[in-house]
Parts: sequence; structure tokens; C-alpha cells
Amino acid sequence: MAGTDKQQDMLAEGPAIILVEPQLGENIGMVARAMANFGLAELRLVSPRDGWPNEKARAAASRADHVIDAATVFEAPADAVADLNFVLATTARPRDNFKPVRGPVEAAADLRNRFAAGQKTGILFGRERWGLTNEEVALADEIVTFPVNPAFASLNIAQAVLLMSYEWIKTGDQAVRPPDSTLEPAEKLHIESLMGYLDRVLDERGYFRTEDKKPKMMENLRALFTRPGFTVEELAVLRGVLTSLEKFSPKNPRGSGAPDRG
Repeated sequence: MAGTDKQQDMLAEGPAIILVEPQLGENIGMVARAMANFGLAELRLVSPRDGWPNEKARAAASRADHVIDAATVFEAPADAVADLNFVLATTARPRDNFKPVRGPVEAAADLRNRFAAGQKTGILFGRERWGLTNEEVALADEIVTFPVNPAFASLNIAQAVLLMSYEWIKTGDQAVRPPDSTLEPAEKLHIESLMGYLDRVLDERGYFRTEDKKPKMMENLRALFTRPGFTVEELAVLRGVLTSLEKFSPKNPRGSGAPDRG
């Protein structure tokens, strides 16, 4: 019974491991095994190529069945991170964006602090052959890179998960800083809701100028709003301000009654 209780405790601990479009079931199984080695158990899969469940994954997991059995599948990366407050993206390539870049030790310590503060966190891992797209990296708050030999920087997905899982468990014996704020950190679905609103109102006002520039401009806006780590309350204030600017004007201010929608 004690062993079962300990396993259940581990199921609730730590960041979610999110694999974007993993290809081989064997790789998923080795990821599950690495997670179980270091006390992580929440595995999220985005459109696994060979479908799910996958018996090859279970065989490669080497008795990490609790990870395999609890794995959840999502159609898109945005869906997989929607309920999370803070997300790291793992990448070895330089990215043209505004996101902070951390090493695995610093990143794991920050994850531990956020976990202790009650935040829901996750780590995005890309495809075996070419990693994450810029749009997928834009969903994250920060980037984590590994200090590997630049002449041979390629890590397979299980190795990458193993490294982050190892750094995570190392932080368990360290003192944890108290949270900086009692406000609730925003979940990714709140950010995506704001981005959908901005997409609509800016498009209606010709902000994007040419359609071919819109994806990059939206990517930059998403980076802007994920970087500060907004709280739910802050996003609500910002959304209210933007909605007021959309609906009212100096000739028809908020106090004058309902806005003219004609």
C-alpha cells in the first residue's frame, strides 16, 4: 500500500512533458521511462504519428506503465498547453524572438518554484527530426537549451526529456523561494483568447497591412504577451481597456450610453 501511495504522489508532481508530433512509439516509451526514473508522470502527446495507444511505446517504457496509461492526446500544441500557467520550449536553434533563454539547471529551479506556488507548468519537446516550429515556440514563455558540443548538438527526444527530468528532481532538496505574488498566473487559454481578439480587431482596422506579414506580426505579439507572465487579473484589465478602445470614441465616450455600432 505504501508503494502505491508513493506512486500516486508522484503522479501529481512536476511539469507536464509535452511531445509534439512524436514519430516512433519506441521513442515515446523511452520518454516515459525517463520521466518515471525522475518522478515525473504527466505525459501529453500532440498528434503522435502512429496513433495512440501504442504497444511499442508500452514495451519500450520498461514498466513505466503509470505514465503510458495516463498519457493524454491533443490535436494541436495550443490545446496541449491551454490549461498551463507557464511553459518552456526546448530548442537547440537560435530563434528570432523576444523570449528569455535559460539553461536546464536554471530552468528546472524556476519550474520547482512555480510548482511550489501552485502553478501548472509544462515543457514542450519537438519532433525527432527537426524540433519545434517558430509558431510552437511562440506558445511558450521561455526557451531552454542544453550545453552540448556545438559540433554535435543533436539530442534524441528521450535524452532531452531525461536531462530536464534529472534537473527537475535535483531541485527537490533545494530551498524554494516564496511566490512573488498571490495573484493567479494566467493559463495559456487566456492568452490565446486575447490573441484571437487582437487578431480580429487589428485585422478589421488594417493593422497588418499585407496578409503575408500577418503571421510574423502575430508571432511577435504573442511573444510580447507571453514574456511577462501575465496574471488572470492583469489580462482582464488589458482586455477591458482594449474593448473600450474598440467600442467607444472621443465623440461617443463610455459614459454616453451604448456605442453606435452602425
